[in-house]
Amino acid sequence: MKKYINQGSKDTRSGFGAGMTELGQKNENVVALCADLIGSLKFDDFKKNHPERFFQIGIAEANMIGIAAGLTIGGKIPFTGTFANFSTGRVYDQIRQSVAYSDKNVKICASHAGLTLGEDGATHQILEDIGLMKMLPGMTVINTCDYNQTKAATIALADHHGPAYLRFGRPVVPNFMPADEPFVIGKAIMLNEGTDVTIIATGHLVWEALVAAEALEAKGISAEVINIHTIKPLDEEAILKSVKKTGCVVTAEEHNIIGGLGESVSRTLIQNNLVPQEFVAVNDSFGESGTPAQLMEKYGLNADSIIKAAEKAIARKN
Repeated sequence: MKKYINQGSKDTRSGFGAGMTELGQKNENVVALCADLIGSLKFDDFKKNHPERFFQIGIAEANMIGIAAGLTIGGKIPFTGTFANFSTGRVYDQIRQSVAYSDKNVKICASHAGLTLGEDGATHQILEDIGLMKMLPGMTVINTCDYNQTKAATIALADHHGPAYLRFGRPVVPNFMPADEPFVIGKAIMLNEGTDVTIIATGHLVWEALVAAEALEAKGISAEVINIHTIKPLDEEAILKSVKKTGCVVTAEEHNIIGGLGESVSRTLIQNNLVPQEFVAVNDSFGESGTPAQLMEKYGLNADSIIKAAEKAIARKN
C-alpha cells in the first residue's frame, strides 16, 4: 500500500492557519502580525482566541517587520503574515537589516506564492522570493507541499530559533503527507525509492513529482522522489546519496529557474558529485493572469514536464 496518497484537496494556507491555532494554545510567547489580510492568511481563529497577541498592522508591511523584530527583544516569537510578494520583495531592506543582520527570531510567513496566486495577476505573483530569502545569511527557508506539511512546519518553527521564511500557497492542492509525518527542519523526506533518476521537488511540485514517478514506472523507469521542504539549510546528504545511486537528477519548483531550489542542488552537485541535471521551473520570466491550472500548464510546472525532464536527464547519463 502506498503511503503518500491524496487524502483530499486542501489549501496550504489553511494548514498555516491550523498551525497558528495550535501554537496559540500551546505557546504563550507566540504572537501574530498581519498586514490587512486576516482571512487570506487564515488568522481568524488565532485573532478570536488570543486578541491580546494579535496585531493588525494594516497595509504597512515594512512597519510590520520592524514591529516583529522589536517584539523578539522581549522574548516573543512573532509570526508575520501577508502575500509572498509583500512579505519579501516589498520589505527586503527591513528583513535584511532588522531581522537577518540582527539575527532576530522572526518567522516571515508568506501565502499566495508563485504562479498559483492565479487570477490576481502577475504583479501580485512572485517567483523570486526563495532566491531573495536564501541569500540572507542565517535565514532558514521552507517551502511546504500540502496542508498537513504546512501545519507541521508552522508548529516546528516556533521551536526553531532564528530568522525563518515559510512559503505556502493559495489554491487547494492534494493533501498527501500523513498528518503524523515528522517535520524536521533541514531533513528531506524520501517519498518513493528508485534507481534510474532522482526527482527533487518542493512545494506544489511535490505532488506532480509523485504523479510523474507513477507514469515513469509504467514506462519501465524507476524514479526516486525526494520532498525538499527546507531549501536552506539544504539536505545535501540526502541528495548526494540519491544521485550516487541514480546518476542523474531533475529539480522541480514553482519558482524562477534562477535563484531557486535547482540552483542550490546544482551547487551541491558541482562541489561533490557532478551528474546530469534538468530543471522544471519558470524560465526567467514573470507570470500573468489566469487560473492556477492554466498557468502551471503554460509554464510547464506539471507532471508531464517532469516526465520529459527525467527522460532527458537519463539520456544524458554516460
